[in-house]
Amino acid sequence: MSELKSILITGCSSGIGYDAAHALHRRGWQVFATCRKQVDCDRLTAEGLTSFVLDYENETSIDAGFDQVMTLNGGKLDVLFNNGAYAIPGAVEDLPTNALRQIFEANFFGWHHLSRKALSVMRTQGQGRILQNSSVLGFAALRFRGAYNATKFALEGLSDTLRLECHGSGISIVLIEPGPISTRIRENSVPHFKRWIDWQNSMLADTYKNTLIPRLTSPKTKKDRFELEPSAVTQCVIHACEAAEPRIRYRVTTGTKIMYVLKRLLPSRMLDKISVRI
Repeated sequence: MSELKSILITGCSSGIGYDAAHALHRRGWQVFATCRKQVDCDRLTAEGLTSFVLDYENETSIDAGFDQVMTLNGGKLDVLFNNGAYAIPGAVEDLPTNALRQIFEANFFGWHHLSRKALSVMRTQGQGRILQNSSVLGFAALRFRGAYNATKFALEGLSDTLRLECHGSGISIVLIEPGPISTRIRENSVPHFKRWIDWQNSMLADTYKNTLIPRLTSPKTKKDRFELEPSAVTQCVIHACEAAEPRIRYRVTTGTKIMYVLKRLLPSRMLDKISVRI
């Protein structure tokens, strides 16, 4: 690359954020790799990355993290990659409203707060890119994923609107839509499940006991169908960062592409019959 470009990435402790941060660093980018916990930031710093705390559920933390980027990078930022998120597995009828409020802080409101700060800088620069790590669950609903579905559906709508509002500004808004990726999102969702879902008193207790809980807690011995490594997402992130004209959407994994086609072609009732089996 002819000049040092800068990117702020959230959720870099593992998985997609971790892989993308290291890959872009190797390509010569100035990478600001943030995590929710200082211990993870210390580990990334030891690995040669510039890392500090940024917690989407804490606006003070978001402000401080962004200010640190501005201080270290001379008030400029080329790309923001909103990535950090978590899930609360459980049926919608068992999901307390406060659980939804909490996950929206981490998966949606915090992203919006950070994006507005980046947009202010990018408007002044006359250029920039905001990458939103959505999901196949941002356009296709699946059972027991209602909380995550809701945040990603909201993210897709907000991002589409923002893209229209940024038309002609030099700022690109990009949605990345991974399907199954080898990350820790399943393991990381267990504490949230235990905190919020009173499954023993649910009308669906048998389903939790026989299907959902074993899936959450059993050691994983093989990949899910269509599952890819985080590097598959990183390839799309690199293209979205470096291409002269990035795509509006990057659909990652065969499963995501199949679901997109089915969503467009099939009547809703027929798609439901397929989706309830997944």
